[in-house]
Formats: sequence, C-alpha cells, structure tokens
Amino acid sequence: MDRKLISHRIADVRENLMRLNNHICAMDSLDIQRYPDNYETMSTEAALRAEKIACQLRNLLYATTDISKTEYLLQAGEVHGIDILYENGIVEITLPRLLPKKKAKQSSLFLLDPLHTALEQYASHTPLPHFRECVVCISHVYSHEMPDWCLLDYDNLQQKQLLDTIALHVMVDDSGLLCDAYNTTELGDRDCTHIYIMGKDHFADWLTERKNKLKSISDF
Repeated sequence: MDRKLISHRIADVRENLMRLNNHICAMDSLDIQRYPDNYETMSTEAALRAEKIACQLRNLLYATTDISKTEYLLQAGEVHGIDILYENGIVEITLPRLLPKKKAKQSSLFLLDPLHTALEQYASHTPLPHFRECVVCISHVYSHEMPDWCLLDYDNLQQKQLLDTIALHVMVDDSGLLCDAYNTTELGDRDCTHIYIMGKDHFADWLTERKNKLKSISDF
C-alpha cells in the first residue's frame, strides 16, 4: 500500500481517537442520575466510535502486513473472551456483553467476524451439531456492581445478526418455525453473554437445572 494512503488512514484513526476521548471526557463529567438520556447518547457514541476505530485498524493491518485475517480474528476472539463448548448435546457460546440496542445500527464486523472465525476453528477439531429444531437461550449476565437502571430491556437488544452467524454453524435454519429463542438475566462477577443452543427435548431439563443453580434467573 502506498505510504501516502497509509498516512491518510492513520490520520483518520487519530481523528477518531480524539473524538472518542472527547466523548469519554463528557461521560465522566456528566451527572448520570440527572441526565440518564444524555449519558446514554454519549456512551453509545463513544462505543460506536471505538468500534469504528477497531475496524479501521483491522483493515489497515490486513492491507499492510502479512498477518492473515483468520489469524488476527482468532486472536481478537481470545481478547473478547469468546469461548465455545459443545457438551452433552448443548452448544454454549460465551461473548462479551455487547448486544447493542436496535437503534444503534452499529457495524457487525467488530464482534461477529471473530465469532464466525472462532466457530470455524472450534468445528475444525470438534464437530458441531446442525439442529433442525432447537431452542436458543440467551443469558445476559450483569456484574453485581451494575445498578438496576443499567439493565437493558430485551426488546432493545439486537440479536438477529448474532443468531444468523451462529445459525451458519449449528442450525439447519433459524426460522421461527424451527427455532425458539428465550432471554434471561443473571448477576455474575463480570458482564458477559452466554448463548445456549440445544434440541427442544433438552430444554426442560436444562431450565430446571439452571433454576436450581441460580437464584437470579428470570422467569421465561
């Protein structure tokens, strides 16, 4: 890549970093209790700006180095804490708690590309099932330190792109006729999202076991 073009792209990243710093400073100085809507707007803008920066740096890396996209995305998945486990007929996927609000319209590249690559890598050594009829249980885990007003309504969460990515690897079809989706909220030591995919015949036993283990699990 031409050095002038590289410098131009780096300048764009630096400008976005400056804007991100301004958003973060504004968040830090705002009275959250008095102006929760303003804080929500600022924090959303900061998060989207950070994701844009990450995608810009990824593309620059691919274009200017010999590191392959797959190699980098596997490392990105590790940094995000993406984890996949298939055991006893249930696929469990752990993600950071980054399911965005629908109105954010943020890029899917930030999280979904590492997830897709991690699923491909896992399937290369552990064959994954392809459920025809299944249940997807999405558990939104919030840190014990998080105040209640920070909890998001399920209706405000964008899940379609995430399920589309997962469906490519473990489902015949994610149609509502074949796939039932359930949400629950839990409290934990850190913010994250657990996604469980299982055959419909596993769901009743899974739910009973979860309710016995967790006091904070929601009613479905």
